[in-house]
Amino acid sequence: MKVIVVAGYSGSGKTTLVEKLIPALRRRGQRVSVVKHAHHRFEMDKPGKDTWRHREAGAFEVVAASPRRLVLQREFERDVELSVHHVLAELYDGVDWVLVEGYRECNLPKLEVWRADHGKPVLYADDPFVIAIATDSVLPQPTSLPVLDINDSEAHADWLLAQGERLTYDASQYAC
Repeated sequence: MKVIVVAGYSGSGKTTLVEKLIPALRRRGQRVSVVKHAHHRFEMDKPGKDTWRHREAGAFEVVAASPRRLVLQREFERDVELSVHHVLAELYDGVDWVLVEGYRECNLPKLEVWRADHGKPVLYADDPFVIAIATDSVLPQPTSLPVLDINDSEAHADWLLAQGERLTYDASQYAC
């Protein structure tokens, strides 16, 4: 599988870019998974549903499976900050692409999403893992990195596919 981190500050457009990249890659015959880093508590289950009730009763893991879907929920007893590599190890290995949203500090290739009107600094100036920038703004610092139009998801998909083996994930290179 190939992995790219879509990195940037909150409000820069990461989710919108990922949301548009998924169908663009699918149109090219690619199977896509997404890993999303959340900085806060979140709920994927609904109160009253069986899986919610099992989790609330104290189950460490609840797996719900049907002929069309599998969902795994794991409830940690204390805060645990999993690395992106831990999360990638949980994924089904039959995907072509994993789009990672967030994990700005990780050691994987990144597509930086940056907008001047957000007033945040660029990542590419100090992060050697940034390999391209998606923006609708003039960059504040010169770069030799590819600069992609943030609004052209088709060009992003073509660029990703052109990267070939460069983005192939090899878990043995990373310690969890």
